[in-house]
Formats: sequence, C-alpha cells, structure tokens
Amino acid sequence: MKYDFDEIIDRRGTNSENVEGWRPYIFKCGPEKVFPYADDEFVRMWVADMEFAVAPEIRQAIIDRVNRRILGYTMVYDPGYYDALRNWCSSRYDWTFEKDHLVFSPGVIPALYQLVEDLVPKDGKVLTMTPAYGFFLHACEYNGVELVTSELKRENGRYEIDFEDLERKASDSEVKMLMLCNPHNPAGRIWTKDELEKVAEIVEKNDLWIVSDEIHCDLIRKGLKHIPMGKVMPDYEKLITTMSASKTFNLAGLMFSNIIIRSDEERQRFQDRDKNIGAANPLSIAAHKAAYEKGGDWLEELKSYIDESFLLVKSFLNEHIPEAVFEIPEATYFAWVDMSKVLPDVDDLPLFFANNAGVLLEGGDELFVGNAKGCIRLNLAMPRSVIKTGLERIAEAVRKHKELKN
Repeated sequence: MKYDFDEIIDRRGTNSENVEGWRPYIFKCGPEKVFPYADDEFVRMWVADMEFAVAPEIRQAIIDRVNRRILGYTMVYDPGYYDALRNWCSSRYDWTFEKDHLVFSPGVIPALYQLVEDLVPKDGKVLTMTPAYGFFLHACEYNGVELVTSELKRENGRYEIDFEDLERKASDSEVKMLMLCNPHNPAGRIWTKDELEKVAEIVEKNDLWIVSDEIHCDLIRKGLKHIPMGKVMPDYEKLITTMSASKTFNLAGLMFSNIIIRSDEERQRFQDRDKNIGAANPLSIAAHKAAYEKGGDWLEELKSYIDESFLLVKSFLNEHIPEAVFEIPEATYFAWVDMSKVLPDVDDLPLFFANNAGVLLEGGDELFVGNAKGCIRLNLAMPRSVIKTGLERIAEAVRKHKELKN
C-alpha cells in the first residue's frame, strides 16, 4: 500500500479530544474520577475520529497555504472549491447540485443547531430514527423543542426502518422536520433506493423539512454505493443536505462543512444568522479542496484497510464472544455490537469496559438517544494492532466477569 495505516501516532500534547476529553463526554465527570488504568494505558475506541495520519496530499496543501504567509479574514470565494466538491459528488454518487445552494458551517453539529432554530417553532417537534447520533437530541434540547423517535427494527444485527411507525409519527401536525442519518450512525446501514423513496413519500405527504446528514457517505464498504437524498428527491425544496470531508479524511479539527440548502428563503436566513458571519479558516478551505481533488487514492486504501479490520472483528467475536451479535456494517468505521446476551446484568457498558478492560467506547441509550440498550460502538479507524489489543481486553473482561458470577 502507498499509505501506512499501521503507524501508531502519539497524539498526547495536541489538545486532542480523543486523548483528553473522554471523561466529560462519556462519563460526565472530571479528573476527580479515578479509574484502574492510567490515562495513557487506555485503548481509545470511542470518539469518531481516526488514529491515522492525514493524507500527505492534504498536509501539503495546508503547508502551501501557510507559505502564502497571510492568514487574514477568509471566506469561500474561489469557484474551484465548488468545482472540486461537485466533481467528487458527480463521480462517486452520480449527483450534483447548484452552486448557489452551497453554504458553509464550522460543522454539521452547529448546522443542526441552527437549522432547528430556524425551522422548528417552540411548540414544534423533530422526528428521527433511533439509535441516533446524540447531537440530534442535543440540537433539539438547545432550542427547546421535542425530539420524537421512531425505533429502527433490529434482527440479527441488521436494522430496518419501521415505516408504519415512522409514518404515524410524521403525521403529527407538530412535527416539522425529519433528521435523517444517511448512511446511518451507529447502525452502519446504507439506506436502499426503495427505503429512501418510502422516506421521501412520508416527508412529502406531511410537508416536512428533511435534513439529510450524509457525513459518513464516503466511508462505505468496497463495492457498495451511497445514494444521496438529493438524488431521490430532486425537486423537493425543503431538503437540506449536510456533508464534509472532515469525517472521511480525519479533518474534524479544522471545523468546516458543506450545507446544501435548496430553499432560497432558508438559505438566506441560515447565512444571516450565521454566528461566524460566513468566515472560514483558510487552512480548512485548502485542506477540504485538496481532499476532494487529490484524496481519492488515499480513501480507497483506507476503505480496504478498514474492511479488513471489520473481518478481524467479526472473526474474533465469533471465536471469543460468540453470544455477541454483530454484522459487518455497510458504512462507517464503527462496529455496532449487541452485548445484551453477553453482559445482561451490566447497565453501563462504557463504564464496565473502562474499569475492567481499560477500553474507552460508547454505547447504550444515554449516548445514542434510545433503542441502544446493551449495544456498544467500537471505532475501528486505527491501526489493526490497537484493535487487536482492545478486543483482547474486552474478551478478557467478559471472561472474568462470567467467572465471578459463577
């Protein structure tokens, strides 16, 4: 391989949330909480960023921009950025959008907060499918509106949409928006054309705003293809699509995302109420443009590497924790594992594995809004040697727990 995904990079001293921010995020605590492991002894399989080096092509683009020597106030004026993103979407998804529809945000999360504020009145509701990304809920809590949930149906580790339940809840006149995660985090589903068309029918029938979070759309298994909601709903004005190179290319710290808003009225309102007044980090623009123009080879090797890591996890769990329910997902770099038959007496799985395995992971209803009891999410975007260590620790903790029970 041209790129080295086995390299272990020391992230200490870089103000990394992955390294230093796990206590408040996972456990809602500070440094006063003591664990049986020192901080640098943990295997970190939690937050959604990678332990891989950013592609050298992107790093060079950042260096080149720094070498221009001035980092003043910056906005996206260069039409080349749109061209790069448009070509990426056209070649990979057979889908494009009008240049005027593209606006920007420091991230998908800030955009969600703003879109709920813009489009959902205080007595309104937002609908989503669970388990769901925690910030879908937080965006609603921040704006004082209710999040209504429709549970995905789970069978043998695979999730399906409960269309009858989704349609019933969407018909509530107080529901104004559907937040769709496409592909889905944490379940890892790539929604099929038929599924997306059924969602579209429900949305259009009830005249809902739909925000399609497609930040994981590039991180799919080899041979599969993502279908943008914009392709399924080519003329629906109340569709908003959120995308970024941040998840795909490990650039989350650069705080930059693409928000594609068809409605002229909402696009103007979104820009008028932008707390950053349209400003962007010049290094972020350079990095994202380079990712779309030069990052294809790196991404293909990354996908091959992660696909192999999923095979490793599947084989390991089958051999060492056969009661765990896990199927290799179609998208994301997360292994979503149902541990309810493995540790039925453990209520807080992240705390259990932190204390008993020295592994940091996420899971359960509190972190994933609901319909996630008994499940854990393992980030596999890291060298395979680290994954193996994490899995071995998890299996050993399970073995010891069962011995104590017996």
